[in-house]
Amino acid sequence: MSGYLEGVRVLDCSILGPGALAGFLVDFGAEVIKVEPPGGDYVRAMTWPIVHDTAPDGSARSNSLMHLHLNRGKKSVVVDLKSEEGTAVFADLVASCDVVVEGMRPGFLDKRGFTFERLCELNPSVVVCSLSGFGATGPYRDLPSHGVAYDAWAGGVFPETDAEGFARIPDRVNIGITAGPAFAALGILAALVRARTSGRPARMEVAQSDAAAYFDWYRIETERAYQRPESEVSGNASDDGVRRAAGLGGMREGVRYQFYATADGHVLFMASEQIFWKRFCEGVGRTDLFEKWPGAKVADHARANTELQAELRDIFAGRTSAEWIAFAHEHDTTIAPVNTPASLIDDPQFADRFTWVGAEQLGADQLLVPIVADGEQPTVPTRAPEVGEHTDEVLRDVCGYDEARITALRETGAVG
Repeated sequence: MSGYLEGVRVLDCSILGPGALAGFLVDFGAEVIKVEPPGGDYVRAMTWPIVHDTAPDGSARSNSLMHLHLNRGKKSVVVDLKSEEGTAVFADLVASCDVVVEGMRPGFLDKRGFTFERLCELNPSVVVCSLSGFGATGPYRDLPSHGVAYDAWAGGVFPETDAEGFARIPDRVNIGITAGPAFAALGILAALVRARTSGRPARMEVAQSDAAAYFDWYRIETERAYQRPESEVSGNASDDGVRRAAGLGGMREGVRYQFYATADGHVLFMASEQIFWKRFCEGVGRTDLFEKWPGAKVADHARANTELQAELRDIFAGRTSAEWIAFAHEHDTTIAPVNTPASLIDDPQFADRFTWVGAEQLGADQLLVPIVADGEQPTVPTRAPEVGEHTDEVLRDVCGYDEARITALRETGAVG
């Protein structure tokens, strides 16, 4: 996919998780220049695991997996935006880039004199995107925050209480820190299309908290719908119109759509359509179950039918998970594997769909973005940069500075 954004240059002013935004653009072939403060983005030391290896010059180095993944393929330039010389360098970079990403608290660039109006003076067709925690407006605008905050605010993660009464963060997927950058990248691509055809600049802002909430639109919109009278909004006909809890909460009492333990793990059974339920019963030689509980044509989970659930529990326990997946293929019915992040790595479907790039290239084994374009996997990016690794190269090739000017800027500390 390297050719899709060939010729697009992105100035990435982000720290920590928002670095994923420009990372998505790297995957499609954009040139991304990561502007870092003196000392660099401290994402290199954040979270676990920390990967230790040897640099080309023989020195030891340590980087977080988060940095190695989010910032792969980027070029690093150190610019001190608190200095007059540094702001002049930044202005020249803006003039040479198609996109400017602000991945910090809202207003970071404004405070340094780079308002949207100023950016447009430097680059009349520039696309500017701000990605922050809680967005540029609202009462939480200036709250410092990290990834779990966005999912907790959006209702996507709720505390668990241990045996001693302490609240604990449960093991859940982080949504906002990935959905926010993905939505922002989508917006940037749309703005780039307009900029290329009309020359018009664009300014947009995305909150990771908003993205976490929108990712859960189905539950949120269900709760809103349930504020209307039951005569206007009801449940499924197969449930006699009874309103179920929003989202997966309404699946808890499901029977024909439910998890079942196998001889060596679990599978997810999903025979909510009558045809799949019939095929299952025929396949296991239990047509009596279909005759007794045929169900509705669609959307019938046999909710709260514990008698049937007990029968299914015993049936599923008699085979391994792999045997049940083979059964689903043979009888064209709805049974899916159940994995953990650890077991998923060895799943054959995962192995078929995903491409690993080894530690020798990227510092840690990493997955490429799961998009196949023109029948090809994404181009493998370069390893995430060391702090200021490309300063001289970018200032020379992008800004047109000669060696004397670069040396002078280094001596003032404006670049590094």
